[in-house]
Amino acid sequence: MDEWSREQWEEAVQSGVKNVFYLYTPMCGTCAVASKMMEVVEQLLPEVTFGKANLNFMEQIAYDYQIESIPCLLVCDGGKVTKKVYAFQSVPFLYELLKKSID
Repeated sequence: MDEWSREQWEEAVQSGVKNVFYLYTPMCGTCAVASKMMEVVEQLLPEVTFGKANLNFMEQIAYDYQIESIPCLLVCDGGKVTKKVYAFQSVPFLYELLKKSID
């Protein structure tokens, strides 16, 4: 999963392509587990563009999208954010959630 800048995220949203933006912080233990899950899910959904960013360096995104906690997954389709996910329960849960969101 590539590390995205704010500009890359905005380009992905404006492209209208189905994409997922994973927001984390490096000192968060839950984020470390979620990162491993996201690596697996990324391999299972090659039709989706995945990006990630350290929220410590994305303050404006946290404000713009009213991020309430981390880890956070922004799911984008058709040029808008369609879902915000905070509960990374399991790989099957994330896979099904993203599969439904993008179909």
